[in-house]
Amino acid sequence: MLVTLQEILTKADEGNYAVGAFNSPTLESARAAVEAAEELQVPIILSHAEVHFEVTPLEIMGPILVHLAKQASVPVTVHLDHGSSLENVKRAIALGFSSVMIDASHMSYEDNVKTVKEVVEYAHDHHVSVEAELGIITSSEIGGEETAGGAHHDGEDIYTDPDIAKDFVERTKIDALAASFGTVHGIYLKEPKLDIARLNAIYQNIQKPVVMHGGSGLSEQDYINTINAGVRKINYYSYAARAGAHAVKEMIEKEPNIFYHDLAVVGKNAIKEDLRRAMQIFSNKSSVFQ
Repeated sequence: MLVTLQEILTKADEGNYAVGAFNSPTLESARAAVEAAEELQVPIILSHAEVHFEVTPLEIMGPILVHLAKQASVPVTVHLDHGSSLENVKRAIALGFSSVMIDASHMSYEDNVKTVKEVVEYAHDHHVSVEAELGIITSSEIGGEETAGGAHHDGEDIYTDPDIAKDFVERTKIDALAASFGTVHGIYLKEPKLDIARLNAIYQNIQKPVVMHGGSGLSEQDYINTINAGVRKINYYSYAARAGAHAVKEMIEKEPNIFYHDLAVVGKNAIKEDLRRAMQIFSNKSSVFQ
């Protein structure tokens, strides 16, 4: 069933768990996410990142994601990831997306607030939820293509300030905040150092769900720590996409006489298995570790 981000994250907040947001630029990745979610009976978020429009255009992939969400036996939010403009937000909403992210984090603070407020006004008028970003979530430059900038920044100065986060949420009226506290987009080249105290302060200050970008590649305990500190949406893509690629590579090496549809199936199944594990952890149940 298709639901808004606000609906799905309100329940996550009440239950102290996180919902996985899985970028789905292909039919295989989208089906993998829905099939895994239905088997586990957990809610999910199907995302299409603006930088993936060149893989599959929004007007092609969007209706597929909306259709899969409506047909699913579990709650599914269809979300625009890292939208760069009100124009693209409007395109996604017109296609039936129930949630959008406007990423103006590269702008000055006041321009970020102004841009987000415009998107919130339009989206809320259409009963669509809004996520925005404050701080800079960097990229490892390996698989971290969900967002366009910030690969070379380093240090605490790029982290989200809890006090400024409170002002930002109050002024923009967003439904969820993507915060920077030590994760990066893409494949981790070194062990991440997460500022859990900062994360918890942000969550306590804004009284809204916190979104973790760069959610692939953390340890199980890292996930649990962030969830217990207020993370309710975890963006997860790079490691699942890599699992699919590795499965395809292995099949090509073992079976030279294959067809493209064989690769699509083996890739989907590998992505699905990786996503199943992530969904189980995000549920924040002790049974996951038994």
